[in-house]
Amino acid sequence: MIKIIAAAALLLFSTALLAQNPSPGSGQAFPTKPLRFVVPFAAGGGSDLVARTVASKLTEALSQTVVVDNRGGAAGSIGTDVVAKSPPDGHTLLLGSNGPLAINPGLYAKLPYDAVRDFAPVSIATIMPFLLVVHPTLPVRSVNELVALAKAKPNQLNYGSPGNGSSTHLANELLKSMTGAQIAHVPYKGVAPAAIDLISGQVQMMSGDLSTLIPHVRSGRMRAIAVTGARRSSLLPQTPTVAESGVPGFEASGWFGVLVPASTPQSIVERLNAAIVKGLAASDARERLAAFGGEVGGSTPDQLGAHIKAESAKWSKLIRALGLKGEQG
Repeated sequence: MIKIIAAAALLLFSTALLAQNPSPGSGQAFPTKPLRFVVPFAAGGGSDLVARTVASKLTEALSQTVVVDNRGGAAGSIGTDVVAKSPPDGHTLLLGSNGPLAINPGLYAKLPYDAVRDFAPVSIATIMPFLLVVHPTLPVRSVNELVALAKAKPNQLNYGSPGNGSSTHLANELLKSMTGAQIAHVPYKGVAPAAIDLISGQVQMMSGDLSTLIPHVRSGRMRAIAVTGARRSSLLPQTPTVAESGVPGFEASGWFGVLVPASTPQSIVERLNAAIVKGLAASDARERLAAFGGEVGGSTPDQLGAHIKAESAKWSKLIRALGLKGEQG
């Protein structure tokens, strides 16, 4: 009898202990330590702005420090792989984007991670459309006029991009494929040198982040033709979208989303999602992202997952048609 009572007491004690300290897999004790938010690019630029905006909101909601960890290299693949191989306990997050998750799978024959199987989507953070600009001496003020000129002078116009396989390279190639315009591509090692050559007239057009190109538009050194997103930008409300300008169905934007390793407990994914969606709805977060040209996100995990699959299918198809291959290393 004494043994039975002792066993019962031990069971009650163990149950109470588990209630106070649930297993990591249950998600109830999350978070138990600071979170690491991996950004697979070097510090600075749009990715850092988005990551630090999300990190500050997660810190408020979870009462735990969220440390932004920049792990650049290999077109975002190195940092992305770090998260893919991290413990699925919710303490390591990825700032995913169109490059590593939707473009790289089409560019590279072999990646160290699977963009779909190795991650659990949490939420879209923001969508950042590009701005299509031309040199001010080019006699065009709309996409229709640009396409007409390019068809009249096949491959006599050229456009700059940050390099083969970049988001804006593919955006311009998508425009060419949807209109039949023949415009030559001039790849650069970054946005800045491409913009410098556009200002000097070495190239006639390019696409890029609104925050980067708008100052040149306002100074008169570039002319804005269209926004590449699904809707107009609040930064340039008078500038139409490419779709509005005679290319229905066209849409090409940069985007950022939050993901965690696959097999992360659903309860943790849901808690992170709720914190991010609420945080991004705050006025300070909305204003910060909007000033950089971003449309404030916040979505369900399924919506981010569907977005990644749709983007991957679109860009992989174009990459195959162009015969592009990424350079490893």
